[in-house]
Amino acid sequence: MQNFTRREMMGAALAGAATLGSAALVNAEDAKKYEKPEGFKGEIKQSVCKWCYGGIPLDEFCETVKSMGLVGVDLIDPKDWETVNKHGLTVTMGNVPEVQIQVGINRAENHDRIVASYEKYIPMAAELKVPNLISLSGNRAGLDDETGLKNCITALKRVAMTAEKYNVNVMLELLNSKDHQDYMADSTAWGVDLIKGVGSERVKLLFDIYHMHRMEGDVIYHIRKDIDCIGHFHTAGCPGRHDLDDQQELYYPAIIRAIKDLGFKGFVAHEFTPKNGVDSLYNAIKLCDL
Repeated sequence: MQNFTRREMMGAALAGAATLGSAALVNAEDAKKYEKPEGFKGEIKQSVCKWCYGGIPLDEFCETVKSMGLVGVDLIDPKDWETVNKHGLTVTMGNVPEVQIQVGINRAENHDRIVASYEKYIPMAAELKVPNLISLSGNRAGLDDETGLKNCITALKRVAMTAEKYNVNVMLELLNSKDHQDYMADSTAWGVDLIKGVGSERVKLLFDIYHMHRMEGDVIYHIRKDIDCIGHFHTAGCPGRHDLDDQQELYYPAIIRAIKDLGFKGFVAHEFTPKNGVDSLYNAIKLCDL
């Protein structure tokens, strides 16, 4: 089966978002309206996934989201880490070559290749102050969850040695296996078992609120119960993976308040395909600034 990156699998949604995003930033007057909201608290460290706004040049995008009050940009390839940094923003989640959704660390035959990629990019992340790098389990493809879990633990224990040396975090992302059919890390419980099995403060979960709502609901319950295993959050409305508005069923003020009350110090990154370009992002930032 052909292996797809996250960007390729979201291609159709990205095309629409790119058009909206590009149109939203055509002149200085538009950019001015996205200044940091009055009374902005910034206690929740908000970021945004660039792929959702693919039509906007990265430099322009960074300047705009910084003015909104965001602290970083998420899911950025290594070639663009320095570009984000020069705008005074953090690459809140770095991509790693060889780490892909369908073919991952749940199979032992992939370990050497993937671990070698981490060993190359973790030192670079440390140098460029990229705090987090992504990890993905891969699809089941007939592999049982227990064996896949053991294989993931084995691989991430190897990665953890380098991560601990350079003080860089590795985040295993939980995805739903309805949109990403057959993806193995599709439940909070499986992810928690993984993190506990690895036993490193440098290996945590990327808890995608949209994905886990699709799989199991009770997102506030799971966040409260397993916050010690969570290092990063992604947001999106459900159904549809669009805006955090009143047309979807997740109530983000309550979710963000729960995260804040738990004393979470990591990043909350917006990963939704916007209905109205960066207007949608600006509304999400204001909604989550509690």
